[in-house]
This record gives sequence, structure tokens and C-alpha cells, in this order.
Amino acid sequence: MPLSKIQGIEGQVTPNLGRRNLIINGAMQVNQRGTNSNITSGSANFGPDRYKFQINDLGTWELSQSTIVPSGQGFSNSLKLNCTTADTSVAAASYLLLQQRIEGAHLQHFNWGTSSAKNLTWSFWIRSTKTGTVSVEFQHQNTSGNYYTRSSTFTISASNTWEKKTITVPSNTAQDIKNHQGDGIYLSFWFTAGTDWTSGTFNTSTYSTGVSNTTRVSSSVPNHADSTNNEIYLTGIQLEVGDTATDFEHRSYAEELALCQRYFYRFTGHGTLFYADYYSNDTFITKEPLPVEMRVNPTVTTRGTGGSGNTAFSYTNLAATPTISASGKTSVAVYRGVASAARTYIHIYNTTAAYSVDASAEL
Repeated sequence: MPLSKIQGIEGQVTPNLGRRNLIINGAMQVNQRGTNSNITSGSANFGPDRYKFQINDLGTWELSQSTIVPSGQGFSNSLKLNCTTADTSVAAASYLLLQQRIEGAHLQHFNWGTSSAKNLTWSFWIRSTKTGTVSVEFQHQNTSGNYYTRSSTFTISASNTWEKKTITVPSNTAQDIKNHQGDGIYLSFWFTAGTDWTSGTFNTSTYSTGVSNTTRVSSSVPNHADSTNNEIYLTGIQLEVGDTATDFEHRSYAEELALCQRYFYRFTGHGTLFYADYYSNDTFITKEPLPVEMRVNPTVTTRGTGGSGNTAFSYTNLAATPTISASGKTSVAVYRGVASAARTYIHIYNTTAAYSVDASAEL
């Protein structure tokens, strides 16, 4: 049988759908960072890979990977948001949103900015304690660097019940998507927001640039932070070209992990992470490869302490604490603080799961 066709329902022959889903980690399989607890603020809180949780002045939340999933759909994991400290009063500037950002270079087949621009379909499974309106936002960057925004809503009908939702993302025939490895499109769930975001005329009719923040979110969204009983689960998130939601594209864990590692990689595990025994009159000590080429040169940080001088390092014959930084998109390098001809021994280690070296190239 030709590769261009597959056997469909009741013997029908249908086109091979191939790679359709532009969302990475839509089934929430990959969770390199683990559970993220006690979140009270910030725009870069991560749990399951590629999902950015943003919060301002709206209680305390935990972001984690869960095994609670819709029955019979082939999923093993979901993303879970759990309110751990309630806030019954939504301040004007408060918000609670979850977002995935996609590189512009991956989206050129949309043909946006032309008369042949294609609509998109965004589908997902959601379960929430709170019912009512959820505001969603589509935002894309054009070649000139301007951001164009359009919004919509969907309704959670039943408490603590898995529901599948499908949303049409209208094309933009007037503005393209910038072809680069930076921001292409943002897909955002606004679960709760204050009047700084909801008091204007809700923008659902057109893609607009320079829009007032007051027009970005529906005034009908409830307060998901009003009780510590409140939970939100998501899985099976898919974004595809066309006007129809197809069955979720399940990918292997290995493939999904490699896609996630383009944006984040954690050197972790008990024992030695990096090791070098080195003679040279310069500052370089050792270099460790990354598993895949990252989107850009990553920002490298250490998490946890315990080595010499209460740092992440154990070392000898160094006049200053070593540093770690990116060496291009494909490796991480370790440097001693000053050049020295003396023999240098360095041992970057992990005695508990609380220590790691993290490389981040997130959008």
C-alpha cells in the first residue's frame, strides 16, 4: 500500500495525516523539572515541559504532572494546576494563565499574510473544579516585530469532568508570521483576570496590534483561586492546520523528549554530573555535550548547593569558584575563575535530586 494512504474506518482509504500537531508535549509525557510548588508570582513558571504558567497576585499554586486522564483516549499524563492558598478577591492587576509559545520558523506553512492563509484548529481535553468561561488568546509576531492579538472563549460545563474542546483559530491574511527561531505564535488559556485585563471591549473580531490590555480577556472568567479545592487538568493539546480537529497525534516519549530538549535540558541524576582533571594555563576546564541542538545558546544555571564554599562544585587549586556557561547551542562549558598552570580537579556532583545544572532556551 502506498505510504501516502492509510486504511481508514470501515475499509475507507484516507490520506496519511502524517505529522500534524504543532504543540510540543501535548500529552504531558515530559516533565524534566518535576513538580513546581508554592508559585505566587512570575511569568516563567514551568512544570511539564513547554508550558509556561504565569500568575500575579492570585493565591499560591502548584504545577505538576498528573496521571488523572480522560478514559479511553490513550493518555497516561496530564498537566495539573492546584490552588494551595486561596485568594477570594481578584485585584485589578491579577491574572492566572497558561501558555505555549511556538517558533515562527515552524509556522510558515500557515501562509499567513497572504490570500491563501490557512485557518487552524486547536483542540484539547480539560477538567476543572470551577465551571464557566475560559478566555483564550492567539497572538503572533510579524516580520516587522509587531504582535497581533485576537481572543475567543470556551465553556467548562461540568465540574471535575473531562471535556474535549475545539476552537477555530482564524487565519490572518493581512499579517505574516516572522520566519525565525524566536516568537511565532502564543496560545494562552486565561483562567482568571482582574479588571486591568477585562474592563474593555473584548477583542474577538480581528487581529489587532497595540491593543489595550483591557480588551484581552473576557469579563466572564470566574475566580479559579477562590478555594484550595480548585484544580485544573489539561492534556491532549493539539494545534493543526485546517478547520477540523483530527484524532490526537500520539508520539513516542523518546520523540517528545527530544523536541522538549531543544528548549530545556537538565543535567541531573545522583553522582557526578561533570568531571575533569586538567592541566593548562587557561580558564577552560571541560565541556559537556547537550543531547540535541538547542534553539539558541542556552542560559545555564545551577540548582542547589553542597560543594566547596557551599557551591555546586568540589574543586582543588582554583583561585576562584568555577563558572558554567553555554558553548554554542550544542554544549555546556566549565571555566575556572582565573587562568592557572596548576593541575585542576573539578567535580560537579549531585548528592540529592535537588541539585542540577539547567540549560534553558525557552521562548
